[in-house]
Amino acid sequence: MAEPMSQFCFRMAAIAGFAALFGLSACGPGLAPQGISDPFEKENRSTHALNLALDKNVIRPIALGATKIVPKPVVQGVSNFAGNLDLPGEVVNDVLQLRLGKAAHNTLRFAINTTVGIGGLFDPATPLGAPEKPTDFGETLAVWGVGEGEYLELPLYGPSTRRDALGKVVDIGLDPVRLLIPKNKAWIDTFAQVFAKIGDRGRYSETYDSILYDSADSYAQARLLYLEHRRHDLGQVTTDSEFEDPYAQQQ
Repeated sequence: MAEPMSQFCFRMAAIAGFAALFGLSACGPGLAPQGISDPFEKENRSTHALNLALDKNVIRPIALGATKIVPKPVVQGVSNFAGNLDLPGEVVNDVLQLRLGKAAHNTLRFAINTTVGIGGLFDPATPLGAPEKPTDFGETLAVWGVGEGEYLELPLYGPSTRRDALGKVVDIGLDPVRLLIPKNKAWIDTFAQVFAKIGDRGRYSETYDSILYDSADSYAQARLLYLEHRRHDLGQVTTDSEFEDPYAQQQ
């Protein structure tokens, strides 16, 4: 049974406040980051090796097989659907960031794609002037002044930072879609998100492969690309990376 809205709002405020306090104490002031802080490199490289093995033996073969078997419109439709399910959580983060114009934009995008786009399977909002403007709780923490923290590589998720790893956890707790989807239908969201990630891995296979398998040091390359892309998205650097970052698809 879905929880009442009042309980959700209380839970949202409690989680957000706790996360902010934890992030501030753990990560320090929210200044523009300089260089790379990777004191856990040994552990991160072990996780990277695990992720690489999972990609090589499981994820990549499934992704390449799926993109060959499943029609492209279906792959795109599921990806659109998964992205649409993310929008309510993004609106929550927009509000927490006091970016009310962006919150209105993402609310409009959700309304258009949910109705005209048949539940989000299609994306009529983009040609109608409401393109994707993603955000997350990691960005919310950055807006609140929480520092980037140490670089981390997470199992399955890949490159991250202490702040962004915390943000991923909080985003799950702040997701308003949980109010709308009955518990016995929660697998729909999970399936859509997983399938969308597999679809991205298949569609951007050449870029992923060039970094993971053609680089002299795939760990260092992935770390650099993630940090460059993330800092650029947060407005902490002004120059674009010369590389195409496949991890941008996971934001």
